Amino acid sequence: MTSQELTEQIFKKKSFLCVGLDTDPDRIPTYLLSEEDPVFSFNKAIIDATHEFCVAYKPNIAFYEAVGIDGWKALKKTIDYLHTEYPEIYTIADAKRGDIGNTSRMYAKAFFNDLGFDSVTVAPYMGKDSVEPFLEFTNKHTILLALTSNEGAFDFQTLETDGEELYRKVMKTSKNWKNAKNLMYVVGATKAEFLGEIRKLIPESFLLVPGVGAQGGSLEEVCKYGMTKNVGLLVNSSRKIIYASDSSNFAEIAGAKAEALQKQMAQELEKL
Repeated sequence: MTSQELTEQIFKKKSFLCVGLDTDPDRIPTYLLSEEDPVFSFNKAIIDATHEFCVAYKPNIAFYEAVGIDGWKALKKTIDYLHTEYPEIYTIADAKRGDIGNTSRMYAKAFFNDLGFDSVTVAPYMGKDSVEPFLEFTNKHTILLALTSNEGAFDFQTLETDGEELYRKVMKTSKNWKNAKNLMYVVGATKAEFLGEIRKLIPESFLLVPGVGAQGGSLEEVCKYGMTKNVGLLVNSSRKIIYASDSSNFAEIAGAKAEALQKQMAQELEKL
């Protein structure tokens, strides 16, 4: 999916919501555990209940790796289901990969070719030769970790080197990498006060913004400082939606939570 196609979906649905599929077997309704594939059954129910209110889904790969081969099977079934039933949905592999060039190329093939994701999150610490293999793929996006929402983000990301904060240096440097047009960036909602400066560095790039909801980020603040004329935002919510209830109508309640966020987003879009 191209950035233009994603933007069209945002305006069509009046939503820039990304639902995080951080599916933990210990947190899903217990009655699903008797299913042949509990993780996929949970994901399918969540997707069916929320797809009309969001434009993207973001499985956190760690939750699937932790279950072993069954987790990978559930992940593949989830992505195949999205491709078949809701092909307009943008998919993000939240894998946070990043290694030497040959290894990165294999990671890229795994997520882009085998699983068919539209994008993958990547750590930039090892530099351009660890990221450019992901950028080689046509109509696929690499989402670079820039300024994250976790407490430890300040340990390194805001440290100054040669008078410039590291996250800013990462963004500026990445713009010169081959196929940099395929880059998006992760900026946490809990760092909304930084978004104005970030937009000066990358005025048109899409930002994936986690941290709205359970982590306390403000949607209004994110939009105030981070939204562009073409929106340029994918705001992720995971736990607040998918674990809103552990009752038999968990999917219905998740759908209501997603709809509530979508309505807030529609109001923000009206300001453009």
